[in-house]
Amino acid sequence: MTIQTQTDSALFIASSQQILSEGGLEVQIGTDFDEYREILLRDRPRQALGAPFDPGLQNLNEGNAFWLTGRDLDGDLMHTQAARLLDLKHEDLGGYMFNRFREFPPAIPDIDLDRSRFRASPGARNITGRVIYHGEVWMSDKPGLFRGNGLSTVLARYGLLTAMQRWNPDYIFVFMARTVAFKGFAERMGYMHNEPGALRWFRKGSDMPMEGFLSYLSNEEARYLLEMPVSDLVTLPAAKAA
Repeated sequence: MTIQTQTDSALFIASSQQILSEGGLEVQIGTDFDEYREILLRDRPRQALGAPFDPGLQNLNEGNAFWLTGRDLDGDLMHTQAARLLDLKHEDLGGYMFNRFREFPPAIPDIDLDRSRFRASPGARNITGRVIYHGEVWMSDKPGLFRGNGLSTVLARYGLLTAMQRWNPDYIFVFMARTVAFKGFAERMGYMHNEPGALRWFRKGSDMPMEGFLSYLSNEEARYLLEMPVSDLVTLPAAKAA
């Protein structure tokens, strides 16, 4: 175990699973992205599978990627996220994305890839080594217990822990729309750095760009984050006793 002692990690997982169970959520983790695509076609039809995790476009397997879903007591899909390992031992994220950012578009139609651009932020020039791209983060708008109580933050931490256990990466990063970043979502997910202006996406027929932030944290920061009691993240009464 590379982020905590085995006992501490087991306690984190057990506490998270108890909290999610109290919140009526069941988590599933998988590495078969053909299966994940079928789940989304059936249960998340309004948001298509993103290109970075499309098995028709990427070489995804149990050694370099995983997906995570959360379902409520009715069996409805309430949450998704996925992670993918990038080998940047010989370049930084800024150089990698300068040539390949078009492989990481937002999951919306009609993106004008020719007019869109990537700008290397200060953090992107320092991110290198074993790097995790964290994406596919989606929350259902179904009314109920799921929102406003910290369960989404617990799910995000669960995903970060899974990535740390599998790969012990040097950095973990995500791209985040400005409108989402301004609501503090990066902080709720646990990202300690949030840099604006990394991406400008244009839709065909529109001159109004969509700005993307680069949010990230280092291995050391992730370990620090995951040492915090997960019960402090939620407002569920039962969780406070965990």
